Amino acid sequence: MVVSARVETLATSGIHQIPKEYIRPQHELKTITNIFHDQNDPNAPQLPTIDLNHIHSQDLETRQKCRDELTKAATVWGVMHLVNHGISGDLIRRVKAAGESFFDQPVEEKEKYCNDIASGKIQGYGSKLANNACGQLEWEDYFFHLVFPEEKRDLTIWPTTPDDYIPATTEYAKQLRALATKILSVLSLGLGLEEGRLEKEVGGMEELLLQLKINYYPKCPQPELALGVEAHTDVSALTFILHNMVPGLQLFYGGRWVTAKCVPDSIILHIGDTIEILSNGKYKSILHRGLVNKEKVRISWAVFCEPPKDKIILKPLPETVSEEEEPLFPPRTFHQHMEHKLFRKNNDAVDPK
Repeated sequence: MVVSARVETLATSGIHQIPKEYIRPQHELKTITNIFHDQNDPNAPQLPTIDLNHIHSQDLETRQKCRDELTKAATVWGVMHLVNHGISGDLIRRVKAAGESFFDQPVEEKEKYCNDIASGKIQGYGSKLANNACGQLEWEDYFFHLVFPEEKRDLTIWPTTPDDYIPATTEYAKQLRALATKILSVLSLGLGLEEGRLEKEVGGMEELLLQLKINYYPKCPQPELALGVEAHTDVSALTFILHNMVPGLQLFYGGRWVTAKCVPDSIILHIGDTIEILSNGKYKSILHRGLVNKEKVRISWAVFCEPPKDKIILKPLPETVSEEEEPLFPPRTFHQHMEHKLFRKNNDAVDPK
């Protein structure tokens, strides 16, 4: 197997110009800005910060206010910062330290964990291979693997260096799974459904898969020409994101690209396509992308909560459909939805759905 050059190798080779495969098309170049300037723009709209401290408050009014704020953020933005989310700062620091230590190793060490997409081995260390007509590449390397349920993990491809990678990531996945249940409960109630309905619809404790992707965005000599990750919506039900406090996430909101500010001790929550479909579009799966910069390495830890590929038919729930509100999405399995998005993308569709 021929391993294509890692972006990290390119970035540290002393180049001053990036290869043409990484240069975005002209219509995108016009929208790429300086991420550090953007995050300090006082006039830019800002995604909401939701304090989960009162999500289970004994006081009915306090609890309802917290839940209403979360469902409003899911309806208007489809993305939010979560604070007081119940996962300790110490555990989050351990998860970040473990990921950073893995990526701090020489590329040759990381290659021992390389994936092989062509042969179906998607878990492991990798870089994006061109999968569209223009051969476009993204300025990132990554490490991807399933982290929950525990019995479905393949620990043989988990990093053994550093020592704390497996224990820290295992505990984080477990706690994140519990947080997902809380979020899905509130979103269910916001649709007028029973509390456990959305959780059941996406596979429940046995079938909902949590996949971790650590995204490593090296310094880029020409950040105005590249993207760390191109514009997309997440196919997942929910996505939870940690980052190393270097800005880069942008959301397409109100007809413009908006830069997410870095909020200490927060976890970013994205509503994914799966929940958008089940809610018949009430909850939004927002278009987003990642910018890079020439001063600082950016790292993010994205956990995608995904339904099983073929066991569940994704379609608007009957309670979300009426004569006035027809179904906005055709029935598809999760796998068919992913295939549909890839097909549309490769055929230059304008609609990111």
